Amino acid sequence: MLSKNSQNGYSVARYFLLWSLVPLITAKGNVMESPTKIHNADKPPSETQLDLREVVFVIQSQRNSFHLQQAEKLRKDLLLQAQALQESPPVILLLHTLTDNEGDWSILPLLPHLSSLFGKNSSWIMFLEEDTRVKLHKLQEVLQRFDCRKEWFLGKPLHDEESTIIHHYAFSENPAAFEYPDFSAGWVLSISLINSLTSKIEEEPLKSDFTIDLKHEVALYIWEDGKGPRLTGVPELCTLPEHNPRAQHCATTVSNHSPVCDQPVKSDSIFVAVKTCKKFHSDRVPVVKKTWAKQASLLEYYSDYADPSIPTINLGVPNTERGHCGKTFAILRRYLSSHVPKTDWLLIVDDDTLIRMVFSREAVVQLLASGCKCYSNDAPDDMVLGMCLNSLRVPVTHSPLFHQARPEDYSKEFLAHQTPISFHKHWNIDPVAVFNKWLLNNRHTEGLQKSTKEEL
Repeated sequence: MLSKNSQNGYSVARYFLLWSLVPLITAKGNVMESPTKIHNADKPPSETQLDLREVVFVIQSQRNSFHLQQAEKLRKDLLLQAQALQESPPVILLLHTLTDNEGDWSILPLLPHLSSLFGKNSSWIMFLEEDTRVKLHKLQEVLQRFDCRKEWFLGKPLHDEESTIIHHYAFSENPAAFEYPDFSAGWVLSISLINSLTSKIEEEPLKSDFTIDLKHEVALYIWEDGKGPRLTGVPELCTLPEHNPRAQHCATTVSNHSPVCDQPVKSDSIFVAVKTCKKFHSDRVPVVKKTWAKQASLLEYYSDYADPSIPTINLGVPNTERGHCGKTFAILRRYLSSHVPKTDWLLIVDDDTLIRMVFSREAVVQLLASGCKCYSNDAPDDMVLGMCLNSLRVPVTHSPLFHQARPEDYSKEFLAHQTPISFHKHWNIDPVAVFNKWLLNNRHTEGLQKSTKEEL
């Protein structure tokens, strides 16, 4: 998370909001009305028809051309459904347009802004991923069961099977005790809760400057050590494929389109750089060679020691216990040199990871030309790269299919509707067995798509 104050971003949000509310202009043509709050305080919610104008949809969109296309497809589908139901359209916002601050993708910094716009004239804010599909009439039935004047946090519950590093080993005595939402199913906050969270943020500004697992951290922030509401599970918020017969009761489903967005890139257009060090040559490198390395046409191993039996290339950067920024930047420089074949794509991979970072050649060119560099060899390379690319306005595309830990570190329900690209760490697992179970037939390394060359 970055600074929550972004006046320029808020101006963009207001402009986009006005565009979104154009259908709400009255027939007389000279007055723009705010969405009307239909809720009748004298009647139970179940007896009051929910007007779609009470719901604000925020699609968690990205600037990348393909992902933007997917978000627009979802937006148009929602508008068409509202038209078919003969209702006024709901407000639909694309997250990436709401602010110029890239850190606001983490949702919490935007809550005060959402509260200021909708805190008095809406009932619910629903967050959707670009692949989420919504049946509006079913959603209306679901939300009518809840009193929007109360603080509600609704979603499809996930829980940890065991304590995990990605959640900082929270609830280690009973990991299943805490539930957090599967974003793919959509998740909903009542306006009452939005306003309450906004007061909390204004009293004590957000401190964290990075996010590891957003869905878990959002749930923790809302729960606030028991002071706030827990996630309420809603069976109708589903992650079944949209055309699955078992999804008839669902208000949300997941699009089952392939993650491939264009013709697959040929393997000889991808240069693979494996980061290793001398102490791991004997145990980690053999795993790489037994598994995914067979699929790579162009690959080199980079280390702090030249071992001709592998072979490894000594980058001249000493090994560090953490961070590895110096080594990563040395790889980026070598990629643009005459020492490696010229390719369109660069994959940088840790020796205990299946695919870590993917760069287009143009992204590497811009990055190094900017003069951006590590402040120390053991600086966190991912954070340094993120800051540099953000300052250059080079879009960084997020994919939930890249995983920074082992399969055991994720909820089974979360992985059940995914086709994973990668996992990380060999600790207490058989990495070859993990590859064979989860990744052997997922040829995503051949699925890097022809996209804008400035995109990471």
